[in-house]
Amino acid sequence: MFHRVIVIGGSVAGLLAARALRDHAEHVTVLERDRYPGGPDARRGVPQGRHVHIFVTGGQRALETLLPGSAEALAAAGAVRLELPRDLLSCARNGWERRYPDDRHHLLSCTRPLLEQVVRRQVLAACPALEVREDCAATGLIGDGTAVTGVRTAAGDLTADLVVDASGRGSRSPQWLAELGLAVPREERIDAGLAYATRLFRLPAGTAPDHGVYVQHTPASPRGGALLPVEGGHHLVTLIGVGGDRPTTDAADFLPFARSLRDPYLARLLADAEPLTPVHGSRSTVNIRRRYEETPAPGFLAAGDALCAYNPVYGHGVSIAALGAAALRQALDAGAPSGARLQGALAGTADRAWLLASGADLPYDPQAPAPGRRERLGSWYAQRFLDRAAHDPALGAAYRDVFCLTAPLERLAAPRLALRTLLLPRRAGGEAPPLEVGTPG
Repeated sequence: MFHRVIVIGGSVAGLLAARALRDHAEHVTVLERDRYPGGPDARRGVPQGRHVHIFVTGGQRALETLLPGSAEALAAAGAVRLELPRDLLSCARNGWERRYPDDRHHLLSCTRPLLEQVVRRQVLAACPALEVREDCAATGLIGDGTAVTGVRTAAGDLTADLVVDASGRGSRSPQWLAELGLAVPREERIDAGLAYATRLFRLPAGTAPDHGVYVQHTPASPRGGALLPVEGGHHLVTLIGVGGDRPTTDAADFLPFARSLRDPYLARLLADAEPLTPVHGSRSTVNIRRRYEETPAPGFLAAGDALCAYNPVYGHGVSIAALGAAALRQALDAGAPSGARLQGALAGTADRAWLLASGADLPYDPQAPAPGRRERLGSWYAQRFLDRAAHDPALGAAYRDVFCLTAPLERLAAPRLALRTLLLPRRAGGEAPPLEVGTPG
């Protein structure tokens, strides 16, 4: 049992970490540099808050273990359920993927401010004694040279026997640990050079689809985009570009960029749509993994994007925050004796999403080392698998298990699936978006 725990950052990762720790600490204090809005409004401290967000099956299940009733609360607030692959029209590298019913996985689609508001209310209802200090930024860590013993703020030093950094991808803890003479984590970075531009729309009555759309960017076609239904009957559209093909935040450029995608379907949906917001941009898309589990600092844990931040285009950040908090609570419930064990539990949940995101972005990173023979073989197999998964129900189901964070990456190399990947012929996906739902056969 900890006496006092301080969590730096009061976004989703920080609040869920506080929830996991509340039953194992006498006092838990969350330090949030922003002031929470009264409603589901964007905050300065959430740089990806205006862009498309999805919540995959694995994250939903983890959230439900931490906060029972969360799925019902999100649905009541307006989050839209999209069954995969029935409700998402996805244009992969080799064409449009097949669409058919499969009730094993679904996404929840809503704006990030709505998701944050629901999670915050659920956490505060479950932990009425939780202390949240708004408008309170951490300015450093305090320690004795052998361990972290608290947090420095503008209002004064706060002591604790455990500090959890959930401050996001811009975390300054590596610098703060170095200032204390403690080990600095090894850092991995993979930067595909992606940028986003996002706008909220109202589609004309009778034209709004009941599905989402995702046109993937590829090395040959470095522009992509996503359109997802969100609360209020609106649609959030994020345009994606790499390098010289990055979208701008000029409203006059938004529709022309959408028309430049390799399939015009998404742009056609927007032809008569009413924009409800300005265009918001972001270039904070680098994948960053800080290996705190290799050199854990006593009295300190990193969680969420402060531990591992992904290119947001893959939609795993919030789900991994929930899975990490669930793993943290499971380790605490099992009596994990050390911070090293707790940090290892948090790091372990990041592995699948990191491999997916870094593997997909590696070909776009000009600073990445040339892949070896093993990496080239793995990339060839993965692409062949994905090409067949667009129309093969068995491979598609396995990929969705991995993407939705309910199965390890090794699932894709199971003998039966490997034989299908290697021996069956490669086929192109559909040439046109599948507007009608088909069958898996």
